[in-house]
Amino acid sequence: MPLSRIIRVIPVLVVLAILAPPAPAQSPKEPEREQLLNGLKLLIWEQPGSPELIVKLRINSGAAFDLAGKSGQMALLGDLLFPDAATIDYFTDELGGKLDVSVNYDSITITMVGKAAEFEQVISVLRNALLSTQFTPEVITRVRDARIKSLRDATVSPAMVADRAIAARLFGDFPYGRRSGGTPEDLARVDRADLMMAHERFLNSNNATLAIVGGVTRPRAFRTVRQLLGPWRKTEKIVPTTFTQPKAVDPRTLIVNVAGPTTEVRLALRGVARSDADFAAAEVLARVAQHRWQAMAAELANQPIFASSDAYVLPGVFVMGAAVSTDKTADALANAKKVIESLVNTQATVAELDRARTEVVNETVAIATKSEAVPDPWLDADTYRFSAIQDQPALLRAVTPADVQRVARRLFKDPTAVASVVVGEADSLKTALQGRVQFEVLGEIVVPTTTPKTPAKPTGNANPR
Repeated sequence: MPLSRIIRVIPVLVVLAILAPPAPAQSPKEPEREQLLNGLKLLIWEQPGSPELIVKLRINSGAAFDLAGKSGQMALLGDLLFPDAATIDYFTDELGGKLDVSVNYDSITITMVGKAAEFEQVISVLRNALLSTQFTPEVITRVRDARIKSLRDATVSPAMVADRAIAARLFGDFPYGRRSGGTPEDLARVDRADLMMAHERFLNSNNATLAIVGGVTRPRAFRTVRQLLGPWRKTEKIVPTTFTQPKAVDPRTLIVNVAGPTTEVRLALRGVARSDADFAAAEVLARVAQHRWQAMAAELANQPIFASSDAYVLPGVFVMGAAVSTDKTADALANAKKVIESLVNTQATVAELDRARTEVVNETVAIATKSEAVPDPWLDADTYRFSAIQDQPALLRAVTPADVQRVARRLFKDPTAVASVVVGEADSLKTALQGRVQFEVLGEIVVPTTTPKTPAKPTGNANPR
């Protein structure tokens, strides 16, 4: 091709490259699969020549199994797996990685990032945590006190108070109404016997999946794991996730008295489960709801506002939240309910759907492209019992306006199932809501008004003598 023609073509190619949509992220390849005799599942991603190592252990039971009145029990058990600072320092200082234990309602996940050359040592540290957990009274007291201190020292914002209050209002004594990390009062009630029982019931090899990513060959990985984690005890019966369903929602708005310049508003209904076929549609529905709510009032354009669909092993919560001025609280509640009604009666427009899908997909892809997230779709498949590995961005892109409306009708069919909470100055909120919204104030005892009984008039042949 003549040089002059090449020069003319190059700008065109540059423009096309700029305008072309970005290529979708490559899905991680399928892992090599193994299973030990004790039921422990292994997922291995070989990366020949890579010096890096990621080890993730997912235990498929979480804070939903905390005993009543002892929220944070499973989180405290997670803390006990690596109670010594020296172990954390080994990963951060010597291996240039990290060691983390995260506990949610559905699982305990141990993440160990280090060097492939130290693979055997990493698995040995994991073995000690699982098979030789320290349950001495001294260690338990130290770890429990540290968690309680951390909770008490943490800054609790009105938004956090509102999030906790709406969960309790919607779920009551159901596990999702409790804090997965516990409260200082509940943690103080967790004793050594509780922790040992939880360890025996839930931290078992056939209730877990181990993922290995990095420069470790399959034979080396299998040999090491079989040697070090082969003795890990299996259970005869995995405890099922079954709980008594929460009571009917109180239709009154709960006022929680917290000082602040604005009022936090929350509305919530029961949502979908993580394994539900409507999970992706519910994610998009939440974003459409957020945008519609924001468009209803000018002041919401510059205030924190959100709508989310939080899914767990069992049906979770669809929640809407915003910060508003106290005098606009009743309007915010009314507008949120109008949004819920509109989603039932009116399909999302093409523009609404495109905006919502794009935002949710971008957030999902940003999380999935982190190196530590490579095993997560496969680990989730075990936790939530998926029949196949899900391509979440693809499922989100496939959501249609009809899907959004169908899920809205499913979730919002009962208007009386909406829980609502407002957090702010109680006296001002009572004035703002009076006559417009039925409410109760947290901690305030309502004394019923009584009227004196009028004596009954004598009837018949009653003789006044």
